[in-house]
Amino acid sequence: MIKGEECSSRKNKILVVEDHLDILKILVLRLKELGYEVFEAETGLDALRQAREISPDLILMDLGIRVVGGDEVISWLKTDLLTRHIPIIITTAILFGPAVDRAIVAGAADVIQKPFNFDALSTMLQQYLPTQSVV
Repeated sequence: MIKGEECSSRKNKILVVEDHLDILKILVLRLKELGYEVFEAETGLDALRQAREISPDLILMDLGIRVVGGDEVISWLKTDLLTRHIPIIITTAILFGPAVDRAIVAGAADVIQKPFNFDALSTMLQQYLPTQSVV
């Protein structure tokens, strides 16, 4: 394999952090259909661990996750040298409120409202992810 070939065929990695399993499964399925490599986390602590291990290209973060809230996880990720470069998109049913405000102040890149409009989500992902060439 030619050195440049490996980079051009790499799929963008997305970490989906969601504690509602039905929403998680739908998101994972749709993102895989769009050609992304998808990883799952159901708790804030798992999200922190996985973000450091897999270094995703983007994180979709539900704010209402268990153990550690999404706004706190975003704050930790944005102060960690290994993860602070990763764009984080908040997924929430409520677009306004203290948790959303804290997440944005902590460094979240954007917010998308649940239930998802998958066309809008796809467009938003393209804004924050490098161009990928999926084979």
